[in-house]
Amino acid sequence: MSTSNNSPEQSQLGKTSAYQTQYDPSLIFPIPRAEKRAEIGLKIVDGMAVNLPFFGMDFWNAYEVSWLNLRGKPQVAILSVFAPADSPNIIESKSFKLYLNSFNQTKLAGTDALLSLLQADLSNGFGAPVQITLVPQEQFAKAGFHELDGLLLDRLDIEVDHYSPIPEILSADHSQAAIEESLVSHLLKSNCLVTGQPDWASVQIHYVGAPIDQEALLRYLIGFRNHNEFHEQCVERIFCDIMQHCKPQKLSVYARYTRRGGLDINPWRSNFSTGKMPSNLRSARQ
Repeated sequence: MSTSNNSPEQSQLGKTSAYQTQYDPSLIFPIPRAEKRAEIGLKIVDGMAVNLPFFGMDFWNAYEVSWLNLRGKPQVAILSVFAPADSPNIIESKSFKLYLNSFNQTKLAGTDALLSLLQADLSNGFGAPVQITLVPQEQFAKAGFHELDGLLLDRLDIEVDHYSPIPEILSADHSQAAIEESLVSHLLKSNCLVTGQPDWASVQIHYVGAPIDQEALLRYLIGFRNHNEFHEQCVERIFCDIMQHCKPQKLSVYARYTRRGGLDINPWRSNFSTGKMPSNLRSARQ
């Protein structure tokens, strides 16, 4: 799938769309990650970022997945897709929804047939193999909730007068011994790069290093309130800004965005491994 001319403005975002109800993988609209990564100072070679300062995953959850069995009876499930951060593309979220809707009147032999199509099409779209899980209807009751762990930044009684990110206000006290802590805020809001619609999120910042100025960090995060970027790009910007201005030894940034159009997207970026990925359990706001 070529992405040489796939800019967000060319996607279906903000446009009237005819909803296809028969399977159509051509609806998937990949957008290369490279342009936005170049904007935050990452090295790009032959259209790909190289020597990424992080690894990670984008956790996608789709709550409006349906198809027909061979007798024409509708089936429903919850889909989770795990796309690696080093894949060359993201998939524009409206095109993801249109693609999933194309299964609505499509007859399939069973969940294995659905998973096979999803695995092939989405791996093609992201440009790298993705992991997929499907929660069937009979397991919905087992789905749990989880809030991000950490010290709540929102407790701080700060004054805010900037609503665009200013990374220069970030700092850490390097005269103090290194610490390890997780900081959480539920006040992250950014806006869709194309439509300007609000995207709401909770974010967890886990680091090892000199103590980060918490008030400055909260002001910085609130500064995304008028910022236009896709979810994945915001998280990578936060990661790189903290690394540059606070210089922690270890850092991970994980954001849980509320769903829009039956989809939530939850990027995680880290430069150290704890041996497991963060939980993909949804939060109360999701």
